[in-house]
Amino acid sequence: MFNASSILITGGTGSFGKKYTKILLERYKPKRIIIFSRDELKQFEMQQDFNAPCMRYFIGDVRDQERMYQAMDGVDYVIHAAALKQVPAAEYNPMECIKTNIHGAENVIKASIANDVKKVIALSTDKAANPINLYGATKLASDKLFVAANNMTGRHPTRFAVVRYGNVVGSRGSVVPFFKKLIAEGTDYLPITHSDMTRFWITLQQGVDFVLKNFERMYGGEIFVPKIPSATITDLATSLAPNLSHKVIGIRPGEKLHEIMCPADDSHLTIEFNDHYVIAPSITFQSGNNDFTTNAMGEEGENVEQGFEYNSGKNEHFLSIEELKEYDKWAEL
Repeated sequence: MFNASSILITGGTGSFGKKYTKILLERYKPKRIIIFSRDELKQFEMQQDFNAPCMRYFIGDVRDQERMYQAMDGVDYVIHAAALKQVPAAEYNPMECIKTNIHGAENVIKASIANDVKKVIALSTDKAANPINLYGATKLASDKLFVAANNMTGRHPTRFAVVRYGNVVGSRGSVVPFFKKLIAEGTDYLPITHSDMTRFWITLQQGVDFVLKNFERMYGGEIFVPKIPSATITDLATSLAPNLSHKVIGIRPGEKLHEIMCPADDSHLTIEFNDHYVIAPSITFQSGNNDFTTNAMGEEGENVEQGFEYNSGKNEHFLSIEELKEYDKWAEL
């Protein structure tokens, strides 16, 4: 699919963008990989590692509609990873979060359609399901925009889908680098927001592979959710520093005790496949095809029971301390 194609990654200098670029270069022969981001220093640093002839680096912000249109000229596939993601920062700077996560999503959609991009996948978050914080609310709005965009394409071929997953092991902003920094500085304890807190857990490699596969699976309008394990914050801390004590400091502004990826209110739209779920659109598409029980790869799923909820606190698979150590090793690869 990606051989001889042009791929643009918004927010491409982040953890996901760099890993995605690495995999694209290893597995395919793309015509162009365009890294679109607003930080010139991060682009300069990324160029030191990724300087293949197909690489292009565009300075720009998803808030800038005109620049977005220019960047997508001749692009076949788009991965929209740019976002303001820090929960407390969004609570204190709500308008900035809205400008990037909602208005930026609009700009990506309009530019993709205008340039006849084939397929677009937007990265979402577990915090977009039943959101209680502004970051999650903006990502829910973004998800809705990308799903509805499939009804805005008219004669254009562009199709949009969303990938929603949980915390990425070792990514920037993750608790793991924070804990490791404290450990390296000789801390006497690790701060725990709540002793019962759980999170979905996924490696960067798993996230990238899931997005790649969903470009093949998608018709347009789906929210793809991987089946991934959960972890407790206390076990995570113990896996990194078995001999350090924990100190409960309280939940931060806008933070949940457990995360949800498939809400019970969407159970009538949720389809279970072998290794993932799909949340089908609640709206009817112009094409009239709202049957997502069989995907574009021919994989077949089944509708979940009414009231089903995919919740990190009620997950069938919880990572043990030893498994968390293995996940940490994979994050370093």
